[in-house]
Amino acid sequence: MLKLQFKDSRQAPMWLADERITLGQDNRNSLVLPDNGVSLFHAEIRRDAGHYYLSDCASEAGTFINGERISGRYQIRADDSLQIGPVALQFIDPLKTSAKPDSSKKWFLQVLQGENEGKKYPLSGSMTFGRSVKCELCFNDAELSRRHCEFFLKDGVLEVKDLGSANGVLLNRSKITAATLQAGDQMQMGGVVLLVIGPKVEVVQGHDEDATVFMPMAQVTRIAKGITATAATVAAGQDVKPAAAKPTSTKVAVLLLSLLVVTSFAVWLLAF
Repeated sequence: MLKLQFKDSRQAPMWLADERITLGQDNRNSLVLPDNGVSLFHAEIRRDAGHYYLSDCASEAGTFINGERISGRYQIRADDSLQIGPVALQFIDPLKTSAKPDSSKKWFLQVLQGENEGKKYPLSGSMTFGRSVKCELCFNDAELSRRHCEFFLKDGVLEVKDLGSANGVLLNRSKITAATLQAGDQMQMGGVVLLVIGPKVEVVQGHDEDATVFMPMAQVTRIAKGITATAATVAAGQDVKPAAAKPTSTKVAVLLLSLLVVTSFAVWLLAF
């Protein structure tokens, strides 16, 4: 369970135990903030299935998370900073030790085209993108589906998945259903174009055991000469001396081709 604490320690931290918590100047709020610049009913926090979501209640000054003004329902996480007018607060999880964030490993989405052009959105955990106010990344674009796609950030790797949207997700101008994102990628959903900002991530490709293995021409020539010499020795009735040890792949190829030549030669002899 999270706590909401004042950065100036004006009063004790507040447990977010209720399903709905309101913040504002009016005395009927769960947390009363009598400061100038705070609306009567400024914002509210709702708890749903163990997660916390913050919404602005059409306040004049706006509600800010980590320095960014929220425009829809925003999922709260431990260590998020909340600004309501002049009041600075922070969400904390007493059961977890907060490690200092490594700014070099943070991921952002910057709007290149569309609503809030130029704005950067920090990414963490799982965040949905779409037209619904229930999305953590809410954009008012008619070409977007209500839940258009979802971003997943885990162990420093950022992925995106299309949630069955009507107009699809374009990654670097190619339509995708799911993909691992890299810094510098550009995404388009409806009329919104986003730039992926983050650390460089190297995706290790799996080894394909069925892939064709090509040998250098010089190696093929050596194998062919060896087969010719072996065939000539067998035709003369001489014993074939074992060759020096070869790499596994070359040795197998020589043996198979040698057997094929010897078998063909024996069939030819029997025909006479």
